[in-house]
Amino acid sequence: MSSLNLLSPTYHHGRKGSIASSTGGSAEGTEPDSHSISLQPLTPQHTGGDASTIVSPTQTHYDGASDVDGKTMRERSVSRGQLDDDPKGARSRDKDAEGSELPEPHPAVDLAQDEGIDPGPFPVKPYQLASLVDPKNMELLQHLGGIRGLLKALGTSKKRGLSAKALGKTADASHHASFVPEADKDGRPGAGDEPGAGTGASQRHDRHSSDVPKLVVTGPGGEDGGGSPIDVSGADDVDDEDGPTYVADIHERRRVFGENTLPTRKTKSLLQLMWLALKDKILVLLSIAAVVSLALGFFQDFGTTRPEGEPPVDWVEGVAIIVAIAIVVLVGSVNDWQKERQFQSLNEKKDERGVKVIRNGVEMVIDIKEVVVGDVAILEPGEIVPCDGVFLSGHNVKCDESGATGESDAIKKLPYEDCMRGLEIEGAGGGDHMKHTDCFMISGSKVLEGYGSYVVIAVGTRSFNGRIMMALRGDAENTPLQIKLNNLAELIARLGSAAGLLLFTALMIRFFVQLGTHNPERSPSQWGLAFVQILIIAVTLIVVAVPEGLPLAVTLALAFATKRMTKENLLVRVLGSCETMANASVVCTDKTGTLTQNVMTVVAGSVGIHCKFVHRLEDNKARTNADEEPGVRASAAAGRKHVEDFSIDQEQLNDTLSPAVRALFNEAIAVNSTAFEDTDPETDQKVFVGSKTETALLKFAKENGWADYKKTREAADIVQMIPFSSERKAMGVVVRLPGGRVRLYLKGASEILTKNCTRHVVVERGSAADDVETRELDELSRDNISRTIIFYANQTLRTIALCYRDFESWPPAGVQAESEDEVPYVDLAHELTLIAITGIEDPLRPGVREAVANCHKAGVTVKMCTGDNVLTARSIALQCGIYTAGGIIMEGPIFRQLERQDLLDVVPRLQVLARSSPDDKKLLVETLRSLGETVGVTGDGTNDGPALKTADVGFSMGIAGTEVAKEASDIILMDDNFASIVKAIMWGRCVNDAVRKFLQFQISTNVTAVLITFVSAVASVEEESVLSAVQLLWINIIMDTFAALALATDPATPQLLDRKPDKKTSPLFSVDMYKQIIGQSTYQTIITLIFHFLGSKILGHHHSDDSVTQKHNDAIVQTLVFNIFVFAQIFNSINSRRLDNRLNIFAGITKNYYFMSITLIEIAVQILIVFVGGAAFQVTRIGGREWGIALALGFVSIPLGALIRCVPNAPVERFLIKTRLLPNPEVLPTTRPEAEWNSAIQLVRDNLSTFSHVRGGRMRASSYVGKSRNAHLAPESRVALPSIMTMVPTLIASSIGAGWAPSSPSGLSNPAQFDPSKSSAALWEGKIQIHPDTKADDPIMQRWGSIARTT
Repeated sequence: MSSLNLLSPTYHHGRKGSIASSTGGSAEGTEPDSHSISLQPLTPQHTGGDASTIVSPTQTHYDGASDVDGKTMRERSVSRGQLDDDPKGARSRDKDAEGSELPEPHPAVDLAQDEGIDPGPFPVKPYQLASLVDPKNMELLQHLGGIRGLLKALGTSKKRGLSAKALGKTADASHHASFVPEADKDGRPGAGDEPGAGTGASQRHDRHSSDVPKLVVTGPGGEDGGGSPIDVSGADDVDDEDGPTYVADIHERRRVFGENTLPTRKTKSLLQLMWLALKDKILVLLSIAAVVSLALGFFQDFGTTRPEGEPPVDWVEGVAIIVAIAIVVLVGSVNDWQKERQFQSLNEKKDERGVKVIRNGVEMVIDIKEVVVGDVAILEPGEIVPCDGVFLSGHNVKCDESGATGESDAIKKLPYEDCMRGLEIEGAGGGDHMKHTDCFMISGSKVLEGYGSYVVIAVGTRSFNGRIMMALRGDAENTPLQIKLNNLAELIARLGSAAGLLLFTALMIRFFVQLGTHNPERSPSQWGLAFVQILIIAVTLIVVAVPEGLPLAVTLALAFATKRMTKENLLVRVLGSCETMANASVVCTDKTGTLTQNVMTVVAGSVGIHCKFVHRLEDNKARTNADEEPGVRASAAAGRKHVEDFSIDQEQLNDTLSPAVRALFNEAIAVNSTAFEDTDPETDQKVFVGSKTETALLKFAKENGWADYKKTREAADIVQMIPFSSERKAMGVVVRLPGGRVRLYLKGASEILTKNCTRHVVVERGSAADDVETRELDELSRDNISRTIIFYANQTLRTIALCYRDFESWPPAGVQAESEDEVPYVDLAHELTLIAITGIEDPLRPGVREAVANCHKAGVTVKMCTGDNVLTARSIALQCGIYTAGGIIMEGPIFRQLERQDLLDVVPRLQVLARSSPDDKKLLVETLRSLGETVGVTGDGTNDGPALKTADVGFSMGIAGTEVAKEASDIILMDDNFASIVKAIMWGRCVNDAVRKFLQFQISTNVTAVLITFVSAVASVEEESVLSAVQLLWINIIMDTFAALALATDPATPQLLDRKPDKKTSPLFSVDMYKQIIGQSTYQTIITLIFHFLGSKILGHHHSDDSVTQKHNDAIVQTLVFNIFVFAQIFNSINSRRLDNRLNIFAGITKNYYFMSITLIEIAVQILIVFVGGAAFQVTRIGGREWGIALALGFVSIPLGALIRCVPNAPVERFLIKTRLLPNPEVLPTTRPEAEWNSAIQLVRDNLSTFSHVRGGRMRASSYVGKSRNAHLAPESRVALPSIMTMVPTLIASSIGAGWAPSSPSGLSNPAQFDPSKSSAALWEGKIQIHPDTKADDPIMQRWGSIARTT
């Protein structure tokens, strides 16, 4: 997969100028690579003198025996001659680099950003250098004069780094005090006393001398064959350090090329977050209501004369609304602030880091922030590359760029000159054997193995990693719920204003009638106050209409959910993403590191030929072929059956293998390996460092509890090393056994090594033999071996064979060898004994299968996007249940070329997108969103950044995720587990339900309050409402706040996954909610108004002439009405716990202590108000009868809710659609079911259709014409076959021009004849693949079946 091309206006798939695979080895240490070929031996004449890399002062950089294209590197002490540093071609280009600025090349990048930069003494500009790696651009590097021209342009030396002139007085100062201990106690491999790549842990054999030797690359002539030791201390550096660039100091370099820091994103302060929270539409509406209410309250309390004994409390409501706003703003903004700080602390530990560089010939560790362009930095295994650069020299350096570019294969790094030579060879001979090899270092990639150096060309915001980080910074969009709530706020504001205006108009009409009739008699000031009272009651109505508790309910629900989610290993960075995830309909997930563990692991294997072991056999029964699995048949002619085969779980391996076989197996893994164990600086856990294949085998041995690899390796007496080479696809080691015999261990490509085997170890259940028993390989055994290899290969497992051979003497008899450690490989690698065949892959994370199944149950489609090859992607997709009937697999290069209409057709069914670039992922997400889907994206790599940012919700990995991925994401999975996404969906739905439950409760309350306020105000001569201002305050503010807290704290349950997600366009209120709102508010309005107007009669109070008695009776009625209204709300809050038609509203209530406590508090406070509220609440104490009536009428809300749930939804829905309360359900566009056989005919038909529509409307309107067009032709009127045949040449030509090609079911394109175990040809031909269980009448088969394979 290609790099992200952030600088480029257009995206080209594939690496520009990317070179190739493994000249001295395949992309993986022992991975068979059919594309690799051998280059010329890498002697100093080819490498340009320094052969490999600098020697570190720690003197443990190199292993004593290593490989350069199959030659053995041995320890020697030889003086060094002066060597030429550059091919002739580079010399001729030097003159171009020396003078004025280089002429502009024509890379596929936009260099406009360089225009405002003054390069000072440098002939190159920052973005011009950045364009070398994005995309990787050999042509531009060649144009700059190769590596020599680049070094000259940057004013640095290949071996000495920045000179003393450039460093000035900072040569020693840059060795920061804080990093001095790091230099002395460098915990990285190869430093100090720690077991690393030096003595001990990874050293593949003992040093022969206490003096640290130099290294020699031995050519055909042995020591004198042109080999030269590696040394940086000599004064033979041919770099000419003359020119202004060499004296440019650190400050000048930082001015031109920038610092190696990213500008810290200015985090919003708590006050800024509060201001942002205040901009919410509902809060703006509430703020206006609060100001108006407060102003009118002050006027009523202090601007008018009040009746005796009535306290001035009208201002309280305005203050209470302000308090509610303050609570909402504080809770929301503090929550956001805490989450941002939590996220910052997550990344803080990554900020402090040391980098090894060479400055003025001295190796030192400096702070990562001190690195500048022109520095020569050192590469070591396990290191994350801090800056972009160009590789200078080194030995066997391989990088994992999957985190940066998504490329899953290891990328081998060679010097520029070797890459150019490789390209020339490739150009001359054709082929692509320079695949997965280049000379560019990308920031954010990881060094898997080898040591080397590179020159830094881009730092900070100009580096690959930095540009992506900067590109991802942006403001978040509103979530679907926020949009719906904003729309609701506008609707309520309009309806409330309309109701207020209507009430104001009605009261003003009566006011003018009264004014005209002078009834009642009033003074001018009283008429003025009457007008103000009308205004107050109208405004009160509008204030009552606004759901004050709604924003608090949303905020509390989110805050509660995010706290709980943190305990579930979900760090929510963007609060709104929590509820967005509720209705996610698609999750696009990365493969490596998300579904899989991103750790190559032995998952299956065969010890000897009969013992088939499988990692977690119970879950992976398809991994064993011991029972003649279908699809891989033995030869039909022989009719063989391998009856001795048996399957075991890997955990049973120790019980099955004899101690002798276990020891042999372990030694074959531990001694014949260059990988070593080291501490991961981020997790502080022990991890194996090296090629993915070797680390997998060492991890396998460790999991089985076998002898420690380090002790085994140190105990071995090494005689000869046979490094890996792509020609032989194997590596080996010769060890001397205690009895004087010599043993050769080999591991490598199983299909090659097994052919050289003549015997195999015998494994029987429960064997405890002291010696390793072997048996001759017969024809039946060989068939078993080849069958096993094919079986594993079909599951896309990487198969590695481990073999050994014993010799009585060394060198072996009859073998011509120059020295004891130079015995030719071909004389050794035959008559081998097979120990085992192991199947290696990146296994699924635990719980992924169940998580995918839960996603499907919840109506969430899972799509896999990966940069890996299509066969591996299909295998993983099948294992975790993503690839199902009706699904499509497609590759990125084909996907991005689809027409818009085809894209819209394919995307809903696309399940696996392999070999996808970042732009492909982004295109997929954008297309899904355009189709109305709510999309969640998971990713851990830098390459996932754009898709994470584009998605509705982005998930990144907390452990394996890069900083770019975390910066772009909304939620961080702290345990890196895909299964946590299911929890996020569950909690998201819990939040959405909490908001809807509250809305169901709140809107019922508000509708009732508006109706009774309106009716009672119109009916009252005094324009008085049923409820006083303070009573409305208790109901509207306190009750709402309590209800918000109670309903927002229901915990998430697995039952939430039993329903499908809502569409973005789905209404906020469902039919069930509307039924409850209408039913409950109607009931509450009726009983409140009945008791308001007829309460005295119902209670048996007669009109009394005594004003005190009458006032007391009225107060009792008023208190009863208030009590009825409050208890109706309390019981309705219990009723609102369910949103569907199920009757059990008490489900899970005992688990929600908040709800129970708050309900009891509400009842207690209501009783308190009635008994001691007195004048403030305009209530009086009431008797038991009144309490009984209030409780009974309030309780009716619960059985009424059950009755409403029994009302069928269909007629209610039709009514709501007619009244425009519900939108009309969307009618999906239909397409013609019959498939078109090619796009040329489709185009002709479309044109003819357009032409027919342009003609007159009268003809189209004619029913006769319509019928004749649709009628079937009579048999006798059909066109004769000869007439049709005359059209065939034209149709065929137009079809081929449109890209159609006939498909043949046999021949070379499908050698497996549709055998599902073998047929993968369609994928490699760039075709799409449809799942084999897809029905023939499926529209996808009709549309794509002709160009797809259903395997």
